[in-house]
Amino acid sequence: MNDLNLALIGNCNVGALVDARGDIVWSCFPRFDGDAMFCALLQGERQPSDPGIWSIELVDAERTEQHYVPDTPVLVTHLHDRHGGTVELTDFAPRFLQHGRVFSPMMIVRKIRRLAGSPRIRVHLKPAADWGAGHAATTYGSNHIRYIGPDVVMRLTTDTSITAVLQETPFFLEDQVTMLFGPDETVPASVREIAHRFEHETLRYWNDWVRNLGIPFEWQEAVIRAAISLKLNAFEDTGAIIAAMTTSIPEAVDSGRNWDYRYCWLRDAYFVVNALNRLSTTQTMERYLGYIINVAANAPDGRLQPVYRIDGHPALEEQTVTTLKGYRGMGPVRRGNLAYLQVQNDVYGSAILAASHVFFDRRMNRPGNSDLFRRLEKLGEVAQQVFDEPDAGLWELRGTARVHTFSSVMCWVACDRLARIAAQLGLADRKAYWRAHAERIRAQIIERAWHPALGILGASFGGEDLDASLLLLPELHFMPADDPRFRATLAAIEKDLKRGDYIFRYSGEDDFGVPQNAFLVCTFWYIDALAATGRRQEARELFSEMLSRRNPHGLLAEHIDTRTGELWGNFVQTYSMVGLINSATRLSLPWEKAF
Repeated sequence: MNDLNLALIGNCNVGALVDARGDIVWSCFPRFDGDAMFCALLQGERQPSDPGIWSIELVDAERTEQHYVPDTPVLVTHLHDRHGGTVELTDFAPRFLQHGRVFSPMMIVRKIRRLAGSPRIRVHLKPAADWGAGHAATTYGSNHIRYIGPDVVMRLTTDTSITAVLQETPFFLEDQVTMLFGPDETVPASVREIAHRFEHETLRYWNDWVRNLGIPFEWQEAVIRAAISLKLNAFEDTGAIIAAMTTSIPEAVDSGRNWDYRYCWLRDAYFVVNALNRLSTTQTMERYLGYIINVAANAPDGRLQPVYRIDGHPALEEQTVTTLKGYRGMGPVRRGNLAYLQVQNDVYGSAILAASHVFFDRRMNRPGNSDLFRRLEKLGEVAQQVFDEPDAGLWELRGTARVHTFSSVMCWVACDRLARIAAQLGLADRKAYWRAHAERIRAQIIERAWHPALGILGASFGGEDLDASLLLLPELHFMPADDPRFRATLAAIEKDLKRGDYIFRYSGEDDFGVPQNAFLVCTFWYIDALAATGRRQEARELFSEMLSRRNPHGLLAEHIDTRTGELWGNFVQTYSMVGLINSATRLSLPWEKAF
């Protein structure tokens, strides 16, 4: 059983997860971090009267088939009944160019079409209010129903019987039913006509978007699907990219590691920007960089927190939602994330590393200048001060603070990249200033993180534990892949953190015990490290294995059970999809050698 065999639809303003039956089981309004009006994914054992689902039930259903329209996030589900009846359900969120701008309303469109026989369907449209506490209040007219939640009022406009929807009465599907679930606004034309135009324009938008991607020769389908999912996790209005669409999908069975990932983590910045650059999606990249730069500019005294809301707001108070039982009944369900209060010193390097692109990439509309450099220098000053101070680390340990090697390396990255930017801008004195700080920090890391008795770089200064983030040292240019110290650390990670094909973040006990499942992006980092150290064939074979672990729609969650291959953790996970993109572009045959 894998309850995360879900498909993602969206338009960069709203997103929804659809299960194999065509049920919408997760969607938040009015934006990614809003109220979960469709929350069946976190209700455990549902009762028929529970709110939080939108299903198109085919009476006497026997089997289903599902696929994306190629190169788009438009989902098609075929429902077959025992009597030869077949229904086609098409789900999408409109997104296309209109009047010189992107039109991406807070809307989900569902088209239900008879393909064969005399199918009978029943619509269960039950938006929840206040995180599943109750049903959204309703009012209705001749062809619409209004659903009133605490934060937003939504409207269903349809060409089927309003009574049949409100009372969940089965009816024969003669031809086609169209349903628009969107803002509380009057629809200016026939529902079917609008849906047809929206679908046509949305398909064209995504086909054009994919055609402009820079993709590797090999694994094109996988990279395109990952790119689309990454795009759907980007919030159009501010440029923020969320870590995942969901909250509180546990990292492992009954682990209690249930977190809200519907926010923007600065630690993701470098990896996301790298992937966007490789894909040549410069507009999304530039919007994301703009978000990061604005967050950095608003940071008091240059002090950054690890995670921010998608509007850039710093407060993410964490609450336990008592009205939802959790994924498969495995609570708690949390909204908000206390990680915003943690000290994570790697964020300074992440922000500066990401922002470096605007100084070196000539495709940017607004190239970096000395004013932006001076703002980034404030972050660098903090980095050079805190590089050897204890923090929660990349993995956000809630009860332990140490001087984490990776955090220190990212502080070195902050100073190193500021020196490179200064050189690019012709600021010789600032180059010398930041180069001196970088060399000082690097020497301290080598001296204090190296464990001479074990012959490895430890996860923390003076520590003996290992951390998968150290696989990134060559990529960050901290040390070359052929450095004996890195090779020794890589060998130790293989011995200590590898379980089957997968790499764990770490193996020691933390605040919640010993980790049970592998964090997927760490295996992609391992694949990249294998390639960098000349073990390219091993890397390619492991990458192919990782592709086989995607769900039927080509998507990945955060964690994986190393024994069963079942996906766990929040979904769709940006980190995992970015890892796939970056590894594919590194490992693929170049186009010129492919023919």
